[in-house]
Amino acid sequence: MNAPDFEAFKAAALADGFDDVLVREWAPQQVVDLHTHPFAVSAQVVRGELWLTVADTVRHLQAGDAFTLEKSVPHTERYGAQGATFWVARAN
Repeated sequence: MNAPDFEAFKAAALADGFDDVLVREWAPQQVVDLHTHPFAVSAQVVRGELWLTVADTVRHLQAGDAFTLEKSVPHTERYGAQGATFWVARAN
C-alpha cells in the first residue's frame, strides 16, 4: 500500500469540485463544541485520532480514515492524546 500523498489528495479533491484544500493540525485533547461550517467537507485523517459526533452518531476516526460533512451540519469534535492531522477539502 502506498503512503498517503497530500498532492494526490489535493488534485483529486480539486477535480471533484472542491475549491479549497488544506492541512489541519489539532492539539492533544482538544474539544470543539457544537458548530457548523459554511462549506461541505471531505477529509482524510493522516495522524492521530478524533471522535466526530453528528446528531446521535459518534465516529472514532484514526489515521487512514476519511469522512465527509455537508454544509451547515451541526457536529462536535474531540481529539485524542496525540492530537490529529488531517487533510481537508472544502466546497464553498
